[in-house]
Amino acid sequence: MMWRALTALITLAAAQAAVALDLTDDQTELMLDADIVILGEIHDNPAHHAGQADLMRLIAPKAVVFEMLNAEMAEGVNASDRSDIAALGAAIGWQDAGWPDIALYAPVFDALGDADAVGAMVARDSVRAAFAEGAAGVFGDGAEAFGLTESLPDAELDIRKQLQFDAHCAAMPLNLMGGMVEAQRLRDAAFSKAALTALDTYGAPIVVITGNGHARRDWAMPHMIALAEPDVSTYTVGFVEAPAAPDDPRFDLTIVTDPAPRQDPCATFDKN
Repeated sequence: MMWRALTALITLAAAQAAVALDLTDDQTELMLDADIVILGEIHDNPAHHAGQADLMRLIAPKAVVFEMLNAEMAEGVNASDRSDIAALGAAIGWQDAGWPDIALYAPVFDALGDADAVGAMVARDSVRAAFAEGAAGVFGDGAEAFGLTESLPDAELDIRKQLQFDAHCAAMPLNLMGGMVEAQRLRDAAFSKAALTALDTYGAPIVVITGNGHARRDWAMPHMIALAEPDVSTYTVGFVEAPAAPDDPRFDLTIVTDPAPRQDPCATFDKN
C-alpha cells in the first residue's frame, strides 16, 4: 500500500504546483495562432506539468502528442476515463517504459479532456540501432525530409556531443556521444512526424508534450518540422528551472520554475 500513498502525495504535489505564466498578449496570440505548440519540460518537475496543463486548457488542442506514449499506450489513455491516474499507469505500462511516476503527469492527462492522445515514443531497439547505425537508416522513408541524411555542422555536433556527455554524467567516453546524438535526432524526427500526422488527422492546433531537448527551436522539433513542412507554424515553450534565464533563445517562450527536489543523478557513478 506504500506505493498508493506515494502516488497520492505526488498527485497532490502536482496539483498544487504553482506556475506564474504571465504571458504577454503577443505571446498568447502567437501561441494560439500556431498549428503545432510544443510544450517542453523537465520530466520530474511537477510545476512543469501543472504549467503545461494550464497552457493546454488555453490552447484547446485537437490532439496531444506524447513523447512518453507509444501507439498502444495512447489507445489505452483514450479508452480510459483517467479518474484513477495510478490505475491508468498500470494499465498502459507507464512504469515499464521508464518514466517518472505517472502521478506527476496527472494535470496533463486531466487537461487532455476530450482530445485524443497520440503516441510518439520510439522503441528502445530503434534507439539502440540509431546509436550504432545512424538515425537516417533507422528512420527509413522520409529521413531526408527531416534532415537526417545531412551531416551536422562540426560546431553543432561538438556542442551536442558535449551536452550528451554531460547529461550522461561523463560516464561514457566522449567519442561515443556521436551515437547518442544520432539517437536524439531519431527521436526528434519521429516526434516531428507524429505531430505532422496528427495535424493532418485532427487539424490545428496540436500540442506536443516532450522534454526540453526536443522542443528547442535551433535543431530539434521546430527545426525539423520547418524542413519537412515549411508552411506549418510552430510555437515552442521551454519549462526550465531557476536560475535559468527567462529569455532562453532556444524557445519562443521560456517559463522558469523552482527546481524539483531530486537526488544528484550522477551520484551513483564512481568517479575514482
